[in-house]
Amino acid sequence: MIRTLTMLFIAATFTMVAAPCLAADSTKSDIAIFQKPVTTKHSITIDGKKIDYDATAGHLTLVKEDGTPRAKVFYIAYTRTGVTDPSQRPLTFSFNGGPGSSSVWLHLGVLGPRRVLMTDEGATLPPPYKLVDNDQSWLDMTDMVFIDPVSTGYSRASDEKDAKQFHGYNQDIESVGEFIRRWTSDHKRWASPKYLIGESYGTTRASAMSEHLQNRYGMYLNGVILVSAVLNFQSIDFADGNDLPFATFLPTYAASAWYHKKLAPEMQALKLEDVVSRAREFAMGDYTLALMKGSAMSDAERSAIIEKISRFTGLSREYIDKADLRPVIFRFCQELLRDKGLVIGRFDSRYTGTISDRLGESMERDPSHHPTIAGCFSTCINDYLARELNVTTTLPYEVLTGRVWPWDYSNVQNEYLNVAPRLRNAMQMNPALRVWVLNGYYDLATPFYGTEYTFDHLGLPASLRPNISMTYYPAGHMMYLLKSSLVQMKTDARRWYESR
Repeated sequence: MIRTLTMLFIAATFTMVAAPCLAADSTKSDIAIFQKPVTTKHSITIDGKKIDYDATAGHLTLVKEDGTPRAKVFYIAYTRTGVTDPSQRPLTFSFNGGPGSSSVWLHLGVLGPRRVLMTDEGATLPPPYKLVDNDQSWLDMTDMVFIDPVSTGYSRASDEKDAKQFHGYNQDIESVGEFIRRWTSDHKRWASPKYLIGESYGTTRASAMSEHLQNRYGMYLNGVILVSAVLNFQSIDFADGNDLPFATFLPTYAASAWYHKKLAPEMQALKLEDVVSRAREFAMGDYTLALMKGSAMSDAERSAIIEKISRFTGLSREYIDKADLRPVIFRFCQELLRDKGLVIGRFDSRYTGTISDRLGESMERDPSHHPTIAGCFSTCINDYLARELNVTTTLPYEVLTGRVWPWDYSNVQNEYLNVAPRLRNAMQMNPALRVWVLNGYYDLATPFYGTEYTFDHLGLPASLRPNISMTYYPAGHMMYLLKSSLVQMKTDARRWYESR
């Protein structure tokens, strides 16, 4: 049995597409399926300075060494105009996760020159949705290439009957890595400082990719950026016999309960960071010891631990007792505000939604996905590609797709996927490689303490530990939806890029 999650992060169970617009009398020869790269010219003002840039959108064909096409990978690249020396201009490759997600979230949420307009708190405005200039774009610091892995976005296998060859952990790293090599070579950017940024499963991909690019192509990176990271899947898999996630999730349970004012008055009076600090100390201490003891605990010990778990989670002592001290994430989201008939979000626990079955055991839907982001990002990317970037393909843009499932994890039979050793190896081979990890306090998909646990067990020598930076934001999995976090991310990004 493969010990990995089959529903991971932003993708997994949703397929969002735009219907192809074909005339009734169109023939196959009339239809432009794949888009040759097309470049449009634009400008944006960032920090009071005008930035002129080219936006190029289209397909890059991956081929075998004999020239046989394997797949057409869709990308959107932003390059600042007027730069003559590539060694002076950083280049950042970006992708999201799923598996099964296109690159739209980081693209239109934080990095690109255009972003989806939302409220400052990250709530969706009524449809139809719109894009605005992103004055927090990273384009003033780095050129960017947004990659849609095969079967996401407009990317497709050359033979769709054989698309499964791209749908797996190893296969995905190989094909995305080949795209990065090809794009870098085709655009003569080997001399540029090179970075990867991934979100969610994209952090899994980026961590493994850092080693793959070095070993396969001799491409040594300057940095890897991990947004809402998961490297060790044992830290998020609530499986029988695996007690680790109960400890790694508890500090985020505490943050969520604090946000919704479900903690006892003395805890509620604390600042968020203080609540998190105390919850972290409990999780790595008494709680972990109790989980290890199991039924070997005395009645008095069990009663004391139940009281502490209740204090940090806002759940009743009776509920925690019945859960055997182990509240599972999907039940926690349903239980915390059950008395109000509300469920909290998994991607961002600040969000709430109504529930139809108030006796339901597990969350019905994630209010931090629907309606918060699903429709507006899908609408905006389709409109942007067609109207502003002049993309004319008739393919549906797969924002989130289940067509990549089942994802092939055959490399980790009877064990948990853990790419942390690959990132460690990359850093030891390349001591100049820096890693920046971004965490949301209210992220119940990839909780921050699980990430801390992973990096605390990375096994890096002391000399390389300063290469790792961690920042925290009072939001969720997509922390940039909160305007104040978007602004703070830009400040943190400038400091990090400039420290190279």
